[in-house]
Amino acid sequence: MIRLTDPEFNDIVDFVKNNYGINLAKKRQLIESRMQSVLTEKGFTNFTDYFELIKQHNSTEITAMLNKLTTNHTYFLREPAHFDFLKNTILPAQEKTNRQKDIRIWSAGCSSGEEAYTTIMVMMDYFGLQKSSWDYRILATDISLKAMDAAKNGLYSAESLKNVPQAWGKKYFTSKPNDLFELNKEVREQVTFRPLNLMENFTFKQPFDLIFCRNVMIYFDQPTKNALINKFYDVLKPGGYLFIGHSETVQRDSSQFLYIEPSVYQKG
Repeated sequence: MIRLTDPEFNDIVDFVKNNYGINLAKKRQLIESRMQSVLTEKGFTNFTDYFELIKQHNSTEITAMLNKLTTNHTYFLREPAHFDFLKNTILPAQEKTNRQKDIRIWSAGCSSGEEAYTTIMVMMDYFGLQKSSWDYRILATDISLKAMDAAKNGLYSAESLKNVPQAWGKKYFTSKPNDLFELNKEVREQVTFRPLNLMENFTFKQPFDLIFCRNVMIYFDQPTKNALINKFYDVLKPGGYLFIGHSETVQRDSSQFLYIEPSVYQKG
């Protein structure tokens, strides 16, 4: 096994933290074990040479490394309370007050797309025959181009569909060989995927009604989380909502968000 020296460890921790917000300070063993195959494949005999390649900001190499070091386990209808809140609270309010019939939603850290696509299916079901009169397309972003490419293809395993209602399975998915299921084009067309690093400045032209950022900030230290949450606040409409993971929290003394219920916050 190729060992990770103290200077090498400090080097990569600083680089990843400063550029991507991800805190690997307690992940030394994980870095050492998960990156072995990458170093071997590329012919490196030490971490220093590999990190020099990473620090050239080669997006392909950086994405591959971050995919190795972070877990992107997701599936349709994960943390379903959020989708119930969308259906029972947000969408009825939008029907009453949104004259433009334009709902702006951002899936930040979208991984392989299940979150964004679930949201679209919830809205398609809710609006029913009126769906064509609403613009509810979703922006989905991630730093992983590989994950977004998989999302665009719309092919998912049976495991990813484990929580999908039978009616949704018949309505929105087509069975394919190798126990895969293809999401219908009508749903896929409602999501726009773009690469985005959450540590960068946000330059959106219009604010959002709802932002999902679930189980992404678990990799960030508290100051980084606080800064990101405040950036989310700035790009939400007044009354807009932020959904975070059920294991995550917003520090009330560092944010203007109003606590609504566990993992649901609102801009006043």
